[in-house]
Amino acid sequence: MRPFSLLIKPASADCNLECEYCFYTEKAALYPDTCRHRMSDATLEQMMRNFFAAPQQEFAFGWQGGEPTLMGQAFFERAVELQRRYAPPGSTVTNGLQTNGTLIDDEFAAWLAENRFLVGISIDGPADVHDRYRKTREGGGSHARVMRGLDALKRHGVEYNVLALVTQANVREPAALYEYLKGLGASHHQYIPCVETDEAGELTDYSVSGDDWGTFLQGLFDAWAPADAAEVSIRFFDSVLTKMLNGHATVCYMGKDCRHYFVVEHSGDIYPCDFYVEPERKLGNVAHDHFFELWRSPAYREFGREKRRWSKSCEGCAYLAYCAGDCPKMRLEGDSGSGDVANPAAAGSSTGAGRSPGAPSVLCEGWKQFYAHALPRFEELATEFRAGRLRREE
Repeated sequence: MRPFSLLIKPASADCNLECEYCFYTEKAALYPDTCRHRMSDATLEQMMRNFFAAPQQEFAFGWQGGEPTLMGQAFFERAVELQRRYAPPGSTVTNGLQTNGTLIDDEFAAWLAENRFLVGISIDGPADVHDRYRKTREGGGSHARVMRGLDALKRHGVEYNVLALVTQANVREPAALYEYLKGLGASHHQYIPCVETDEAGELTDYSVSGDDWGTFLQGLFDAWAPADAAEVSIRFFDSVLTKMLNGHATVCYMGKDCRHYFVVEHSGDIYPCDFYVEPERKLGNVAHDHFFELWRSPAYREFGREKRRWSKSCEGCAYLAYCAGDCPKMRLEGDSGSGDVANPAAAGSSTGAGRSPGAPSVLCEGWKQFYAHALPRFEELATEFRAGRLRREE
């Protein structure tokens, strides 16, 4: 059993913003008995006891939403208290908090720094770009409130990274977006492609196409590679280098098995991935199921195998070692799959609007375009890292 982490949704899909592109908002419908979703203390404690019973030495907690800071600082203080109570001697415990940043004040930031939380803050670009889709509940822009939260993190020395969702608002200006985020003082970046479908299975107006994504990545790479490879961490680019240096995939969509973490909803319900929080995908609940047993469960094993059911068109592709068919969420319906299908019936099953395990990724042509452009330079960077001529100060 490989080590796994938890991605926890303590406030479920609840959020103080109304971002137009949020894929998780609809998950509130899974729990219609209440309009306010909050993890109870009993569920929190049972989750901690359950996770720390797993036979591993490193325990990583990712707190996400919705907006997890709706829980308030006291909730996270309690979480850390329980971690200290139940963590096995000699084990390592880490906490990551992904937030829109609007509820972070100086008191909270000081506590996050003291307790060594890594904070990911969502920023899609300058105000005119960010505010296009990331709206308040009143319909206004959220950028100014995010900046106040970021300033609090900086004042108190909180370790943070920035996450930009790549949409039609920012996909045309990759270099400008990169320079803006770098100008905020961020040395760790994540860029996530927005790919969502409507009820007809068509890409939404804010989503990016394969061509969009390939052109964006090329522009981003060309802004980063000449001078910043040793100074700025871009998660995906680092993952390509790691794959070259030691053969390991450090992001899930580059691997051949989707089993990396469990999602825990506010109720304690457990799912295999936050893109697959769906009734038919529910694995169990922390009240009566142990994570290390779920890891071996037929349902979770089957979920992991879906990653390898890439399109037949992937076979023989020069970039399959880096793409692995992409995230199954990105795979469109309409292809019958590859020869690596252990259960043909399962391979043909629906996984949501527009998704099918054996179909090609909507981003396929973009990935090809990018890898053709960037892999030679990545090889040069990998050689420099191996020789010690290029180092990154952590």
